[in-house]
Amino acid sequence: MTDLLLIHGRVVTQNPQRAVVEDGAVAVTGDRIEAVGPTADLEADYDADRVIDADGGAVIPGLINAHTHVSDILLRGAFAADRGLYDWLYNVKRPGTLAMTAEEHGIAAELYCVEAIQSGVTTFVENDTEVVWDGWDTIEAKLDAYERAGIRSVYGAGFADDPSDEAFRTLLADIEARDPGVEHPTPDHFTVDTETALAEVEALIETYHGSADGRQSVWPAPIVLATSTTRGLQGAYRLAEEYDVMTTTHVAEAEVEDQGVALSSIGYLRNIGYLGDRALLGHCVQVDAADVRLLAKTDTRVAHNYMANMRLATGYAPVVAMLDGGVTVALGTDNANLNDTVNPLSDARAAAAGHKGYHRDPGVVPAQRAFDMITIDGAHAIRRGDDLGSIEPGKQADLAVVDLDYPHLTPCPDPVFGLVYGAQGFEVETVLCAGDLVMHDREVLTLDDSRDGLLTDASSAAEAVVERAGIE
Repeated sequence: MTDLLLIHGRVVTQNPQRAVVEDGAVAVTGDRIEAVGPTADLEADYDADRVIDADGGAVIPGLINAHTHVSDILLRGAFAADRGLYDWLYNVKRPGTLAMTAEEHGIAAELYCVEAIQSGVTTFVENDTEVVWDGWDTIEAKLDAYERAGIRSVYGAGFADDPSDEAFRTLLADIEARDPGVEHPTPDHFTVDTETALAEVEALIETYHGSADGRQSVWPAPIVLATSTTRGLQGAYRLAEEYDVMTTTHVAEAEVEDQGVALSSIGYLRNIGYLGDRALLGHCVQVDAADVRLLAKTDTRVAHNYMANMRLATGYAPVVAMLDGGVTVALGTDNANLNDTVNPLSDARAAAAGHKGYHRDPGVVPAQRAFDMITIDGAHAIRRGDDLGSIEPGKQADLAVVDLDYPHLTPCPDPVFGLVYGAQGFEVETVLCAGDLVMHDREVLTLDDSRDGLLTDASSAAEAVVERAGIE
């Protein structure tokens, strides 16, 4: 017996042919897609326990957000305005997230998941870069929210194992002088020794990876190269291999390397053995043609965070060169108080248009390629291309239905073009993850609290955190 039949949709399969099935249907049994085809055929062949009529809407693979930060959603607002990367990071983000209690991290996680689900997201990769490794309270508060939300989470367990040098401490003092009233953490507040960091991450993997019916994953995530030792980076990649996961880090986001430096960040990672198909590198803005060739040769994946790079004015990652060179590139929404949404469709639109303007070439990053970056390429970027990212028999039943019956989506002869350039995100009506109905008729079904209650709690928590941290 088929569990669910989605009928009368414009099924955007994202299969190798990028086929779109008009008046199409998807049959779901258990957590898997059983069949895809015309509605008339599947209605004749399958007797389902439940039937959902997409009513002409686009049926798409659940969207994949390949790089994001969750807790600072409570810092969303005007606090990031007119700040560069280090100013925002050390005067807003880090003080704010450090001031949060475990309960407030849990509230942030719930708010994040509701917004993500309502945007059609079924998988996200969190980079938790403010972990204080003296307990798991804040981590567990978030993982509990993710499990209840019912979508797939990858928890990137961030660590720093290289203390700051004197030059960085001087720079940090100059940056923090802008906001003397903020409760700034000490420069090495998040630093732990390498053995402790790797042991904590390994314990977290053994405890939580594969939990929540396989929807929860844990990766080692050295935060940035500047705060990571070579042994820490090598240990992270070793753990990824040992536990069949991936590792992720921030690379070349804003630092413009001195022309006299003989070794780039990408070259350094190649030399120490961190590049490869288990590495997902966030940003990669300040990289050159030789770096791009190394990324392609080693099958290292990249998470492009277009909107955050634009908001902080860090520059344009050479994504067009990466795509042309065969690098797997996914899209991430990055920080929820920079973007300021967690909606991948919004970022796909911005990235597709922005790179055209930057290169003065309307042919770069077409709509289909931008949509690939939040579906099938996103799945390949996290080594899940075999079971996520497209609507094909045998794959996980991660699906979303997008209502196309709006003036701003009319006419819509090409649903992919319409989704990338017209959809706002609020048009998502139904979301399934592993065959389970997570949202229907725009109502999130998996989190207990009412939407009004959650928004009230989040607003109150945000106000308290900002006041506690001294952020103005």
